[in-house]
Amino acid sequence: MLRSMYSGISGLKNFQTKLDVIGNNIANVNTYGFKKGRVTFKDTMNQTMAGATAAQGNMGGKNPMQVGLGATLSSIDTIDTQGSLQTTGRSLDLAINGDGYFVVAQGESLFYTRAGNFYLDDEGTLVTADGYKVQSYQNGVLNDIMINVNAALPARQTTEIVLAGNLPNDAVGTQSISQQIKIIDSLGQSHTIDVEIAPNATQGDWDITFTNNQLGSSSTPTTVRFQAGDPTTVTIPLDTNNDGNAESVTFALDISGLTNNPGSITAMATADGNTAGALESYNIGGYGEINGVYSNGLVVNLGQLALAKFSNPSGLEKAGNNLYRESVNSGRPNNGVPGEGFGSIASSSLEMSNVDLSEEFTEMIVAQRGFQANTRIITTSDEILQELVNLKR
Repeated sequence: MLRSMYSGISGLKNFQTKLDVIGNNIANVNTYGFKKGRVTFKDTMNQTMAGATAAQGNMGGKNPMQVGLGATLSSIDTIDTQGSLQTTGRSLDLAINGDGYFVVAQGESLFYTRAGNFYLDDEGTLVTADGYKVQSYQNGVLNDIMINVNAALPARQTTEIVLAGNLPNDAVGTQSISQQIKIIDSLGQSHTIDVEIAPNATQGDWDITFTNNQLGSSSTPTTVRFQAGDPTTVTIPLDTNNDGNAESVTFALDISGLTNNPGSITAMATADGNTAGALESYNIGGYGEINGVYSNGLVVNLGQLALAKFSNPSGLEKAGNNLYRESVNSGRPNNGVPGEGFGSIASSSLEMSNVDLSEEFTEMIVAQRGFQANTRIITTSDEILQELVNLKR
């Protein structure tokens, strides 16, 4: 049989595969996080009719004569370029702006995806639409992300007051500052305390007075003496029994962050501890941090999204459901968090497919014409064979 007929058949098979990939691209034009495919061809083996000869004497060299035997598939690539971001307004819709994949788990199996339409299940676990658990990354370990909307934050008693900033050594007259801090007692009750920082009669020393206006009483001034040593405790009057009577409660005082340089007063007082609170809302930041906002005003980090990078992301295997899995040619995953060599997180957004319809329809026309051209090779070869058969009538 004619070699051209088999070459035409190989071309038909190749262009059919190309049309299959184009059809899949177009079908997924609105699939979040989808990465389009691309088909490339290569020629197959060549039959050598005559080998090359080198130049000899007065005769020049001669090139080889070869007949190609058709084409075959070279590759079906995954093009992992960035898709455009679409704003959705939904807090659990997340898009990666840059490199990386979300890490999701099903038992011990890990998968990777660019589709960030996530949900909470009945246990408060962050999951994909198919129930795969989204992973966080901390201290080199992957864990499930839990967002318990019914979570309560217990009260924590104040144990330490911290003073930090500058108390100038050239302060004069009535130069002073006042501020307020919250003190939490052993019963979890909050007390508003006025803090006044004023220069002492001794040059360079400062008096810090804590006043409980609810009781109309103030503590004995605590003097910060930069030359003579630092105080380590402070006593503040509190009504811990709700009976209107002041009780002196002693707290640790940390003034290691104070300086005594010329200039203005920048010292600030802060206290640890918090009242009880319930989770009111949560948000996800650009670095993948999940922040829980509680009714007591505290913002608590509930976890940080994990991202994975690969040496060869095109080597990942598609596992369906918008998921990829590691392959022997993708390289091992490099796990991390957004912003540290990885892309950033765009909250309330989703990454669209990177399929370009104009490009796909153009490629479809090219594939269709290539398919038609190869059928013409087969019909022409058939006509030649018909002529050969008709030589003997």
